[in-house]
Amino acid sequence: MRVDDLIGQQGEWLRGTGPESDVVISTRVRLARNLARYPFLTVAPIPVRADIEKHVRQRFEEVLAPRKIEYLPITRMNQIDRTFLFERHLISREHAAGEGERGVAISQDEAVSIMVNEEDHLRLQVLRSGLQLDEAYEQIDRLDTLLAENLHFAFHPRFGFLTACPTNVGTGLRLSVMLHLPAVVMSKQIDRVLNSLTRLNYAVRGLYGEGTQPLGDFFQISNQITLGKSEHEIIEELKKVIPTVLRFEREWRTKLMEERTTELEDKIWRAYGILGNARTISTEETVELLSTLRLGVTLKMITNVPLTTLNELFVVTQPSHLQKLERKLLSPVERDQARAEYVRRRLVGTK
Repeated sequence: MRVDDLIGQQGEWLRGTGPESDVVISTRVRLARNLARYPFLTVAPIPVRADIEKHVRQRFEEVLAPRKIEYLPITRMNQIDRTFLFERHLISREHAAGEGERGVAISQDEAVSIMVNEEDHLRLQVLRSGLQLDEAYEQIDRLDTLLAENLHFAFHPRFGFLTACPTNVGTGLRLSVMLHLPAVVMSKQIDRVLNSLTRLNYAVRGLYGEGTQPLGDFFQISNQITLGKSEHEIIEELKKVIPTVLRFEREWRTKLMEERTTELEDKIWRAYGILGNARTISTEETVELLSTLRLGVTLKMITNVPLTTLNELFVVTQPSHLQKLERKLLSPVERDQARAEYVRRRLVGTK
């Protein structure tokens, strides 16, 4: 597998076919793991990082290759390829910009990715379309068991899995559900929702996770506590929270349809008109307008644009994706022009 092989395909999580996909974009389950025989990366010198990467890569080639999960050495990639993987949610921003030997293993459907030498020695991730907490955890649990049979993980009988950051100690489990909440934002209820989630000890982040601000009415809700609770308890608690947020968003969509119909229709059709006719457009404006258009599609005001197309456009209109599609470096002005042309072509060409 090469990075270029990913350009013409769509990851499973972007297909919009999972449960509750009108509101839930994706479910992500992540496990942090470290090898017992090596120091944490926070204190590991460069040669030791290289030794960790080599050791893990060799095990991956033996264990993961038959399962169609291939390893890519990030250290040997240019900056566009690294950012491309970040834009596809396959690696973190920190992993793309890190130092020393590191890599990522990716499954063909992009549902599985395993970062090597990010903050921890291993960061296992499963990413699925819609709300699939149980299914995603079962998949990553099988992967974790397989790797544990071939790699000796650092584990303490009292504290659980040991990690570089104390907030991950215990299960090392992070659950993240990406929600599209345009009606809650339009109705100025978003602060109420976010405050409630914060009081319940959930973190709320933007489209690209930690360190990013909400954009286009997309919010990622993640657990913050991993120590003192089992994986099952963490999952069950989040399964109680997410339906409440979904119900709140859908109720406000109904209210907007009933009480602010003209305003809502105008906002949606303006977004469609700009996206279908703009000759230059920024990343931020594109995401905001696609968010509004996505609301129109889920409310069946717009019937000629598949949800899958919109989900994909959120990713492929990002800067590195555009440059990969154009097969050349683009200035910011050229990217805005290429983005506008690409969106026009996809929307006009959709039947």
